Amino acid sequence: MRNRYVLIGDVILVAFCALLAFALRVDWQFPDFADAFKVYVVTAIVLKPIVLLVFGSYSRYWRYASIREYLGLALGVTATIVPVVGVMFFALITRQVQPFPRSIFAIDWLLCLVALAAWRLSVRIVLESRDLNTASFVAPKRLLVAGAGESGVMVVREMNRNRGLGMSPIGFLDDAPAKLGKKIHGVPVLGTCDELVKVVDEYGIDEVIVAMPRAGGRVVRRIVEQCRQAAVKSRTIPGVFELLGGQVSVTRLRSIELGDLLRRAEITADSGPAYVAGQRVLVTGAGGSIGREVARQVAHARPAELMLLGHGENSIFDAAAAIASEFPAVKLRTAIADIRSPERIQKLIGEFRPTAIFHAAAHKHVPLMEQNAEEAITNNLIGTVHLVNAALAAGVSRFVMISTDKAVQPSSVMGASKRLAEMAVRNAARQSGRAFMVVRFGNVLGSRGSAVPIFNAQIERGGPVTITHPEMTRYFMTIAEAVHLVLQVGDATRRGELFVLNMGDPVRIVDLVTDLIRLVGANPDDIPIEYTGVRPGEKIHERLWEESATVQPTDNPDIFRVDEPGVLEPVEFQRVLDALAAAARRGNDLEIRARLADAIATYVPLSTGA
Repeated sequence: MRNRYVLIGDVILVAFCALLAFALRVDWQFPDFADAFKVYVVTAIVLKPIVLLVFGSYSRYWRYASIREYLGLALGVTATIVPVVGVMFFALITRQVQPFPRSIFAIDWLLCLVALAAWRLSVRIVLESRDLNTASFVAPKRLLVAGAGESGVMVVREMNRNRGLGMSPIGFLDDAPAKLGKKIHGVPVLGTCDELVKVVDEYGIDEVIVAMPRAGGRVVRRIVEQCRQAAVKSRTIPGVFELLGGQVSVTRLRSIELGDLLRRAEITADSGPAYVAGQRVLVTGAGGSIGREVARQVAHARPAELMLLGHGENSIFDAAAAIASEFPAVKLRTAIADIRSPERIQKLIGEFRPTAIFHAAAHKHVPLMEQNAEEAITNNLIGTVHLVNAALAAGVSRFVMISTDKAVQPSSVMGASKRLAEMAVRNAARQSGRAFMVVRFGNVLGSRGSAVPIFNAQIERGGPVTITHPEMTRYFMTIAEAVHLVLQVGDATRRGELFVLNMGDPVRIVDLVTDLIRLVGANPDDIPIEYTGVRPGEKIHERLWEESATVQPTDNPDIFRVDEPGVLEPVEFQRVLDALAAAARRGNDLEIRARLADAIATYVPLSTGA
């Protein structure tokens, strides 16, 4: 309803409340207070709407008003009494009106507060009733919401407001004993999450909404398994990190994904890393999955300026567009550059002069780098050295390199190149005294070119799903969670540290594929699995640190501080770097592997690159 109609209704109600206030106080003896009554009514009609206008009462969409809007209305109504009291006392002092009971002000205030609030509430009721009458006669879906917390309540509130969505919330499930049997927005809490199957059957539920963005994968997995047993469809509110910069709503509902089953519990998203707020920040590899998420979470912290650096123009364009849309207040720069070009990198960093650099650019595919060893060396190792040197020259105070568990006891050129890149960063920190550090973690779900999208495509075709080895395991974490912890690490002030994320228990690839099959509603027995053999450079099991490493906890239980032996001294490191650069220029794979074996005691190549 247009606010001019609300204004017209207010004028009528203000006049009526003034009349009723006098009537109740003077027992309808209007002739005794005729002058005071006339002045009071005219003053109220003229001044009260003006005050309400100042307090924003006519700039709100009352159909969707919340408690905050009604509190604002109460404040506005209270403020309207002030000018009315002033005018009436001036009229009394100047003898334009006869004395009248002062309690009329309080009675009028209370009547106006109730009447104007009821008027606005009636607008909402009428419009929602109209929507119900004009809505489609198709029966709405009967929904069960798992989670009666803030997210679940917001979803139910939106369903109740907008019947056009075709969703009818039948009940909640929640494990909190205090909520059982209660009603929230008229929707009952029907039981605990373990009673899902029974509730679905008893109430004829069509779909289950998992509204627990902070819940761990174990909780989500339990609910999904019960939905499968009850043969009912399930969707979910995105995890807490996906909601950065956004709100929980029905439009954000999506199908449950593998990341929901593996996400960690009790990691809370705050406003972002405070140490980058108001600073200039550079992210390399910003077009890749991890770099893009780093940039997104940094943007959430409101940096003064954010530069996205990458080699692929299309990926950087897409990343910049997405971040600009989600965080329009953040000043963005983009740079298309190859970190293997020292002159270009030196110029970019020297001109931008970032306070912090997050280095996510890297070649990551193990089999590809086995066949293109010189590319792994020039990009992962020499490119990192160029970045470190440029950062030192520009006075960058914080440098965070993102590494991989494949750098531990490396069996591939990719892993070995990342191990030496770690040494480059740590040596620079020790020589400069600056907060340059390394963060190492395992696989992330959903990264570009990772195995999960390949598995999904194979499942959609009906199989077979190809796995290299039946016992192969990997550490997994969602991209958003890994990046959140990376940014927590970046706040450290000690130099040359190696941090390793707590990845939890390793996951068998066969079990991961089984979960994927179930998520699409298929039976694992109906999708064949083929074992193709371990590829060049791959290991059956990965490790997060060397056997001889010293591992210490930090203040964050999801982050470890690791001290590994075998870091080359600067002079020896430079000798190895020069030899590897020369071998890469010649494209001599065998020499590259030999040099890597000399530099890294635990490097055992599993292929010759042939």
